[in-house]
Amino acid sequence: MSFRKFVMGLALGVCAFGPALAQQQVTRIVVPFAAGGGTDQYCRILAQELNKHGMNVIIDNKPGASGIIAADYVARSKPDGQTVLVSSLGTLANNSVLYDKLPYDPQKDFAPVTQIAYQPAIIVGRTDLPYKNIKEMVEYAKKNPGKINRGSPGAAILTNLAPMVFEKSVGITATHIPFNGDAPALQALLGDQIDIHGTSITGSLPYIKSGKLRVLGVMDSKRLPQVPDAPTFKEQGYDLEATLWYSFSVPTGTPKEAIDRLNKAVNQVIADPEFVTRARAIGMEPKGSTPEELSKFVKAESDRWLPVLQSLNLPKQH
Repeated sequence: MSFRKFVMGLALGVCAFGPALAQQQVTRIVVPFAAGGGTDQYCRILAQELNKHGMNVIIDNKPGASGIIAADYVARSKPDGQTVLVSSLGTLANNSVLYDKLPYDPQKDFAPVTQIAYQPAIIVGRTDLPYKNIKEMVEYAKKNPGKINRGSPGAAILTNLAPMVFEKSVGITATHIPFNGDAPALQALLGDQIDIHGTSITGSLPYIKSGKLRVLGVMDSKRLPQVPDAPTFKEQGYDLEATLWYSFSVPTGTPKEAIDRLNKAVNQVIADPEFVTRARAIGMEPKGSTPEELSKFVKAESDRWLPVLQSLNLPKQH
């Protein structure tokens, strides 16, 4: 075979495998929390299923600064649909109030893709605490001012904000200690470094089942099926509901075709009954949307929570 024929054959081979190689482009899902937490667990299950559907998805944990590190990374990434932010109320709205200056613009730097899941916020505590539910905790806090240390996965996250609003409404104060995600906060709780923790059922469920932690209250209108004995805040006399939600966002400028392709793939997976069963087993409720629906939802959530956050008059972080 002549050298010219060899080169032509090689070129034809590359062309033939071009589409297959293109399909194997890596899609990076950037999780703004440490590995092991509830959001991380859910995204890993989702990534597994997307990989089965022909995608090449990896999870990239970039915890820290209430999601700012991850959000800034994605905002600066190439807008080709290959870098995806696991976004939430904190990264898309609350950080703009809590921080003096952000390296990214929550409204201008991201394009919506789809919602992916939701779950109610909860408060958990160790089983050796002198209180077994929220009502008893409030009574204890009033008799022992400044004695409760409360952890959260980050300052801008709803599992910090909702407890803060609650504490203000009932006239108690807990010392807030933020962590870079659920996993390190839960370890601090188990190690007696904090007393209670604002979280979701996903990351805390194994410790609840093993008897190390207890749900003090569920911020929803109904009890959680995973912990049917845990009372809601409403059952204990407090009118509080707070739903954690998760979505996918990409850098502004990402082609509509790329967004639509990712939206379709994700929504197909999270509608599958087997996936729903796996997700519910860890306390997540899968929920998809169109990009337009997500955009409207984010605005509605921002309109609900930002005034509440502003009313707390918290000092801005730098």
